[in-house]
Amino acid sequence: MAFWSGFFSNWSGAAQQFDSGGSSGAVELTKRHPSVSLTKQNALTGNLRVNLSWRMRTSDFDDRSGRGGGGGGIRHPFGKFRPEIVQPQGPAVVNVDLDLACMYELTDGSKGVVQPLGNFLGSLNSAPYVQLSGDDRFGSPSGETIYVNMDHHEDIKRLLIFVYIYDGTPAFDRTHAMVTLYPGNGPRVEISLAERAPQARSCAVALLENNKGEITLRREVKYVYGFQAELDRLYGWGLQWGRGFKTKV
Repeated sequence: MAFWSGFFSNWSGAAQQFDSGGSSGAVELTKRHPSVSLTKQNALTGNLRVNLSWRMRTSDFDDRSGRGGGGGGIRHPFGKFRPEIVQPQGPAVVNVDLDLACMYELTDGSKGVVQPLGNFLGSLNSAPYVQLSGDDRFGSPSGETIYVNMDHHEDIKRLLIFVYIYDGTPAFDRTHAMVTLYPGNGPRVEISLAERAPQARSCAVALLENNKGEITLRREVKYVYGFQAELDRLYGWGLQWGRGFKTKV
C-alpha cells in the first residue's frame, strides 16, 4: 500500500533561449538553455497545454543515445519517438505509475495543487485557471494533460509543473518520460526526464513565473527522494500535506 503525499486544501526578464528541434517544429529546454519567454513568443492567450507522455524501457541500451543530457544540440526529428523492439528474454518491466501535477500560486495569494491524488483537478475558467484532464496509469501514448488558461496570465504568479511516482518502483531511470508544452502561439517546448535518478520519487520539471508582467518558462528537472511535501519545501510553497491515496481501478 502506498502512502504518498496528499494535499489538504489551502484556498487562502528571461531571454528566449532554447535548442532547436530542427525540422521537428519543437524546441528543447536544456541545462545550457533552460528558459523561454512566453511573452516574447506572444503566447499569452488561449490554453497552454502541458502533456506528460512516458513508456517503460527494458534495457540500459535504450539510453545509449544520451537523451536529456545537458548539452542540447540538434536532434533527429523522429528518433526520440521511434518504436523500440522489446526482446522477450530482456529484463522484466517494472511497475511504475507516473502522475503529472502542478502547484500554483496566484497573484491574490491563494495557493494549492492540481493533481490526480485526492481528485484535485482544478478549474480552467475560474481560479486557479489550471485543470487536469485525467489520470493515465499505464503510460498510454496520449499520457496526462494539464491545461493553463493563459487569458488569465495576469492572475498567475507562478506554477510548478512536476511529476511524481505514485505507486510501484521508484524508477525514473527505467522510463522514457517527456513533458511537452504546447503554447497558444509558437513551437511546442519539450523537457526530457532522462537523467539518472533511480531512487527519486518526484521531479520538479518546469517553473512558469510572472516576472513584472513577463511570463517565463524555465526548465528545472530537479529530482527529490520524497513526495510533494519535499518539492514544496524546495520551492517555498508553504502548503500543508498529508497521506493520500488513489482509487483502485
